[in-house]
Amino acid sequence: MKILEVKNLNIEINGNRILEDLNFDVNKSEVLAIIGPNGAGKTVLLKTLIGLVPYKGTISWQRGIKTGYVPQRMDIETDVPLTVKEFFHLRGISATDKKIAEVLEFVQLEPKILKKGFGEISIGQRQRVLVAWAVLSTPDVLLFDEPTADIDIAGQESIYKMLYHLQKNLGLTIILVSHDLNVVYRHAATVLCINRKNLCFGSPKDVLSTEQLMALYGGEKAFFQHNHKT
Repeated sequence: MKILEVKNLNIEINGNRILEDLNFDVNKSEVLAIIGPNGAGKTVLLKTLIGLVPYKGTISWQRGIKTGYVPQRMDIETDVPLTVKEFFHLRGISATDKKIAEVLEFVQLEPKILKKGFGEISIGQRQRVLVAWAVLSTPDVLLFDEPTADIDIAGQESIYKMLYHLQKNLGLTIILVSHDLNVVYRHAATVLCINRKNLCFGSPKDVLSTEQLMALYGGEKAFFQHNHKT
């Protein structure tokens, strides 16, 4: 069942063409990975899908769909006078103590983190808190912009495991921007390759050939060899 259909999407900002004639769709409860080089328009695409950027073309969400968005990072000074619990309460009436406890369990954080200053926790913990913040509104779709940016390799694996734990247990549809081709092969049902325009769309094993990666990235990434298990 299609939960999202995008047709002839064009985005222009300050006279600059950012994305041109994008076409793709997303099925309910699947993972779509969006890949492409820096400056390809991936973050702009996510923001457009949730209504933050004007566009031409068609973006058709299934009626009644609720979305949650997790940005790449949230830069907060370490001395900011705001605890994690207070940060959740900024969400409004949906941030009841019971609901906060539920989402912390979903993102695999212990309740004691609520007493810590938001600026004191690690980058990985902060990313999980941002995911929990998005889940508070009980969305059907979560959009993630490079969820492991600035996190070490061990932390990256932990974050991705958490994301797919969420997908499995909450039945979420996930739209994910990632530079990690291993993650794309392991977790994504479909992949959208963009570099200002649509370069490929389909199953990772079907569309991510060496030639396609060369067209998308050039350089070393084009010769990525992946031995994945089926």
